[in-house]
Amino acid sequence: MEYILVLLILICIVAYNTIKVVRQSEVYIIERLGRFHKVADAGLTIIVPFLDKVRSVVSLKQQTMDIPPQGVITSDNVTITIDTVVFYKITDPAKAVYEIQSLKKGIEYLAITTIRDIVGKMELDETFSSRDQINDKLRVILDEATDPWGCKIDRVEIKDITPPADIRDAMEKQMNAERNKRALILEAEGERQSAITLAEGRKEAAILDAEADRESRIRRATGEAEAIKQVAEAKAQEIQRVYDAIKKADPDEKLVQLKSLEALQEVAKGEANKIFIPFEATKALSSLGAMSDVVKDKKDNK
Repeated sequence: MEYILVLLILICIVAYNTIKVVRQSEVYIIERLGRFHKVADAGLTIIVPFLDKVRSVVSLKQQTMDIPPQGVITSDNVTITIDTVVFYKITDPAKAVYEIQSLKKGIEYLAITTIRDIVGKMELDETFSSRDQINDKLRVILDEATDPWGCKIDRVEIKDITPPADIRDAMEKQMNAERNKRALILEAEGERQSAITLAEGRKEAAILDAEADRESRIRRATGEAEAIKQVAEAKAQEIQRVYDAIKKADPDEKLVQLKSLEALQEVAKGEANKIFIPFEATKALSSLGAMSDVVKDKKDNK
C-alpha cells in the first residue's frame, strides 16, 4: 500500500513537471539541458521532466514603461524635467530573453540618453511646440535600437515638460503681455473698423444728398423750362393772332408805323438791358427824325 502511495506521488510530480498550460497572450521559453529548446505557445504543452525547464514566461501583450523624470539641458542652457512613457511589444520572445539581460532596463536607458540627445539640440520654446516631433524621433531611434532584442516600439509619449520655477514665472509674464498685446490690437482694429464704417456711412449719405439735390435742381429747371416753353408758345399764338388780324384788316403803312411805335413804348417800360426794335419801327423813327430836322431848319432861318 505504501508503494502505491509513493508511486502516485511520483506520478503527480512527473505530471506536474511534464504538462504545462500556457495562457493566452503568453509564451514559455523552454530550455533542455541548459540550452534553448523551443517557444511554447498558448495551450497545452508537454515537456520532458528533469531535462526540460521553463526558463521564462514572456507576455506578448503591449506593455507600458514609465521612464523616470529626467533633467535635460536645452541648447539655450535651461534645465527642464521631462516625463516620458514608452509603449512596446515583444515580437521575438527568444531574443528578448537571450539577447539582453534586462529588456526593460535596456529600453529605459536608451530612452533617457535619446531624450537628452534630442532635446539638448532644441531651445526651450521649441521643446513645448515640438512634442510630436520629439515623440516621433524617440520612437524611430528606440525601435531601431531594440529590434535586435525582438522588441517593437509602438509609441513614445512625453507626458510632461517642467521648466524651472523662475522660467515658468517669466513665461507666464510673457504670455500675459502677449494676451494684453492681442487685446489692444483687437481693440484698435475694432475702433478702426468702426471709424471706417462711420466714414463710409457719411460718404454714402453725402452722395445721396448730392444726388437728391441734383435731381431736385434738374426737376426744377425742367419745370421752369416747361413753363417758359408754354409762355413762349402762348405769346407766339397771341402774336400769330394779332398778325392774322392785321393782315386781314389790310392796314396802310402809317398805321403800321404808329402801332410799332406804341409797341416800342411798351417795350421800353420793361427792365431788360437790351431792346429789339422791329424793322418797321426803325422806318417810323427815321421819318420822325427827318421831320424834326426840317422843323429845326425853319426855326434857324427865321
